[in-house]
Amino acid sequence: MDSPEGIISVEEGSFSPKTVPGRSDLSGLYLLGRTLGRGHFAVVKLARHVNTGQLVAVKIINKTKLDIMATSHLLQEVRCMRRVQHPNVVRLYEVIDTPSTLYLVMELAEGGDLYDYIQRHDRGVAEGTAKRHFAQIVRAVSYCHQLHVVHRDLKPENVVFFPQQGAVKLTDFGFSNWFQPGTMLATSCGSLAYSAPEILLGEEYDAPAVDIWSLGVILYMLVCGVPPFHETNDSETLVMILDCRYRVPDHVSVHCRQ
Repeated sequence: MDSPEGIISVEEGSFSPKTVPGRSDLSGLYLLGRTLGRGHFAVVKLARHVNTGQLVAVKIINKTKLDIMATSHLLQEVRCMRRVQHPNVVRLYEVIDTPSTLYLVMELAEGGDLYDYIQRHDRGVAEGTAKRHFAQIVRAVSYCHQLHVVHRDLKPENVVFFPQQGAVKLTDFGFSNWFQPGTMLATSCGSLAYSAPEILLGEEYDAPAVDIWSLGVILYMLVCGVPPFHETNDSETLVMILDCRYRVPDHVSVHCRQ
C-alpha cells in the first residue's frame, strides 16, 4: 500500500496520503456496528463516521491470514477501486492500513444485492425494470473498460442497490485487473455459472469479452428469474456453458428475445 501504517483518504475523486503513526484500529474515526457479510479473510461491518454521522460499510481484512495470491487480489482490488470513480460503481472512501489489518471504508448499499432481488421474482423482473437496472450495470462496465479495467467476476451478488439514489452499483473488484487492448489475459478466475467458455477452457482471453459474456448471463437472470446455465453438478453446468445450451422461458416477450 502507499502508506504502510497510515490513512489514505479520497477527496474529489483522488487519494491523498495522511499518515497516522501507530494507528492500530478505527477508534476515533468510525463506530462499528452489525456484521453485513463475511468471507475467508474478511468481514464487512456497518459503521458510522464519528464526526459526520455518515453510515458506511467497512471491509475488515486480517492481513495475517492472507497468502501471496490473496494479497495480490486485495492490492489489485484497491488499485482498481481507487481509479474507478463512477455513479454506478460503489465508492471507496478510505483505505486504512495497519500492521495486522486493512480497512476498506466504502459506500453503504442500503438495498441489498441483485441476486436476492432476483430470487424474490420467480419469473424474472418486469422487462422495463430489468432494462433500467441492466443499463446502469452496462454503463459501469463500459466505464471500467474505457479505463482498461476488467472486472472478471460480474454476477448478481456483485451488483448492489442504492434506493435513495435510484441506482444499482457494481462492487467487489477482487478479481479485477488492468488490460491493454489487443493483449490477451490468461488468469482463470470468476464464478462458474457466469464465466465465459474461454476462461473455463483455460485459454487466453480478451478481457472485455469475458465481462460481456457475464453481462449476458446477468441479463438472462433478470428477465427469466433463473440462471441460463445451471445443472445439479458443476460438470454438467460446464458442458452447458461450453455448448452454449440454454432455453428462454415462454413468458419472455418476443421483443426481448430479439
